This record gives sequence, C-alpha cells and structure tokens, in this order.
Amino acid sequence: MSLPSTENAAGQAQGARHRVVITGLGVVTSIGTGVGAFAEGLREGRSGAKPIEAFDTEGFAHANACEITDFDAEAYLRRLPADDLGRASQFAVAAGRMAVADAGLTEDDVRARRSLVSVGTTDGESRDLDHLVGVQVAAGEDRLDPVVARRVWPGRLSAGIVRELGLEDVETVTVATACAAGNYAVGYGYDAISTGDVEMALCGGADALCFKTFTGFYRLGTIAPDVCRPFDSDRQGILTGEGAGILLMESLESALARGARIYAEVLGYGLSCDASHPVAPDGDSIARCIKAAHRNSGITPEDVDFISAHGTGTKANDVTEVGAIRQVFGEDLPRTISIKSMIGHTMGAASALGAAACALALREGFVPPTVNHRETDPECGVDCVPNEAVPADLKVVQNNGLAFGGNNAVLVMGRWDGPDAAAS
Repeated sequence: MSLPSTENAAGQAQGARHRVVITGLGVVTSIGTGVGAFAEGLREGRSGAKPIEAFDTEGFAHANACEITDFDAEAYLRRLPADDLGRASQFAVAAGRMAVADAGLTEDDVRARRSLVSVGTTDGESRDLDHLVGVQVAAGEDRLDPVVARRVWPGRLSAGIVRELGLEDVETVTVATACAAGNYAVGYGYDAISTGDVEMALCGGADALCFKTFTGFYRLGTIAPDVCRPFDSDRQGILTGEGAGILLMESLESALARGARIYAEVLGYGLSCDASHPVAPDGDSIARCIKAAHRNSGITPEDVDFISAHGTGTKANDVTEVGAIRQVFGEDLPRTISIKSMIGHTMGAASALGAAACALALREGFVPPTVNHRETDPECGVDCVPNEAVPADLKVVQNNGLAFGGNNAVLVMGRWDGPDAAAS
C-alpha cells in the first residue's frame, strides 16, 4: 500500500510516505525472555501465574501474579551498571538490546541512523517508589537512598535504551497513557518513520510488578484469585504482570536494502480518548478507535483475520470491548484472543507485547490461544481460541490497547509476502 504525497506548510510537494516494517523483536515476559522463548510460550499456551515474591502479601486473600523470576539484567547490560536502572528500565533496556540483535544490527548500525526511542508505561518505576515510601514512613526522608531516588524518573525507560546503546542523533520519548501506552509508542514510531523524520525506531512498553498497582486493583475487586480467564463465564479479574516488549521498526526500503528479515508491516493505527470515566471503558469510543485504525490502515473489517484483544478478564471490560468490536464487525467476528491469560496484565507493556505476539503470528502462521478457558460467556460470544494455538493463514491482524481514563489505541499489522509485494 502506497500512501499519497502530502504538502508542507509552504505548499511544496513532499515525497510519498514510507511503508514501515518490523524487523526486530525484544521481549521480557513471565512465559519466556527473548523472541524464541516468547514464541514457544505463545504456541504452548504457557501460564506465568504464580504466588507473588516481589513484595509482602500478608493479609491479602489471594496474591497471584505473572512475575518474572529468572531475569538477570547484567546478562544484557554492556554500558550501564544494573543498579543505575530501576526494574522497568532494566526490562526496557534488555528488550531494546534484544530487538537490535534480532534485527541483525549492531550498535554502530543504529548509531549511524537518525532514530527514535519511544517507550510506553503505566507505572514508570513504581517498584522504586514503593521502596522509597516505605523507607520514608519507617525511618524518615533523611534515610532515602539517592541512587534509588534518581531512578524513579519515568523518562529513564527510554533514556536508558539511548544511554545503553550510545545513541546520539535520536529523539527520546516516554509515553504515559497507561495500559494503551505500548500501542501509542509504536504509533509514534510509525509516524516518525513513515514521514521520514527518522530512519529507525525502537518502540514499545515496559512496567514492573509493584505493590501500588496490585493493591489498587485488589481494592477495585478486580484481581483474580487464581488465574486470568478472559471471555470466560467464570472470569474474576486480572492478574498483574510485568515485562517489556520493544519493536525495531524501519522503512521498507531500508529493510529490503539490507536484506533484513521482516516480521510484519505496520499498516496504521487509531487513537481515541473519551475521558468519560476514570476506570470504566466506553464502548462507543473503542468502536471509534477501531474504525479510525481501519481507515488509516486502508483496510475493512472483513480483512482482519484475528484480534489480539485488550481482554483483561474483568466482567465489565470483556463485555464492553466485545460490544465495541461488534459495532464495527457486526455479528461475524474474527477470532478474538487475549494473551493476558498467559502473561497477565503487564500495564504499559501490554499492547507492545500484544504487537510482538501479532508480528510472530503473522510470520509463523498461528493464532495464540486464550488459556485457562472453560466456558465462553454468552455475553461475549467470541471464538477466543481456547487453550491451544491453531495454525492459520493470516494476512491482517488487529491489536487493541485500552486504558483507564478512556485512552484507547488500536494497531493494525499485515503479513509481509516478500519483494513481489513491495509494489502493491
């Protein structure tokens, strides 16, 4: 798909927009770190659910989460000391390094390009904030550790990648649109590459498990007692999770010129912000967001082969989201799955990891399952690909990201069919 030329402020014709492709993936999750382990986990339908070890959960009736217990930041860091970064930043930097390597690039290759680093988050370094608040309450502010205090700035999630890779000709952005932030960050990168503002982008999201978020959702009554069951009649809520997903994106011309492996093409995205309620989703706004994503991507609902839903597993979210999808697709819905059943709700990383899962699905020809499933809620009525992945000939997939405050972002991605498709 070739987009039309535009004009600048002086009315001068500018070149056609560049097509944007994903050539590298970096992932840190509770079901596998690295693209190979993550893909294997998706195919197998692994669950990352386990009792929380990160903080004291005494007094809670139930306390499972999708925590990462085998991550070693020093295995990925080359320039920065591990204690210079909070846990979420460690995830982001590790995923950024993985994405560069997975794309077949070196640090020097990325440094030689005008680039963008865009990372979405919900909580920033709330694990460190949890610690600092605890110290302040117990011992006073004079006992705060300045090293930890310096780490809490959310901008370090993206700045950490820049510092670790030694980038100079780079724009650095941290996007704080909560649980849709990963898609926002990828959309930011898509715009920057397609307009020629940058040549390469590292985009995605990261968050770490923290006491604040767990207790907040617990007080809302939305933490599941055992596992997350999106679209299930017996669903009882989310499990909080953690991790990072970073996508290396570049123009199609760049990828073809260097003979890169292409996971998928980013066709476009849509955004909406209804701000109608602090936590409750708005179906009409979600539907508008989906329609905008389709329009901007040059597709119709009939083109979509499966939807990676926001799919939190709460009563309200699943019914509202499916209702919004029906507003756009009618009653003939594509398969609609939720990887949160496996990795939990990773907050700002959620839609970025969803995008990585979609890219893998397009390239490898499968639909990831919704695990822990027993009986589909009639109010949802979707084919959620229960419990086992299925092979599929996929061409177009849709990735939903919905957030508190009415921040919604929907990303559309397409399969890359080789050089013969470049002129289509």
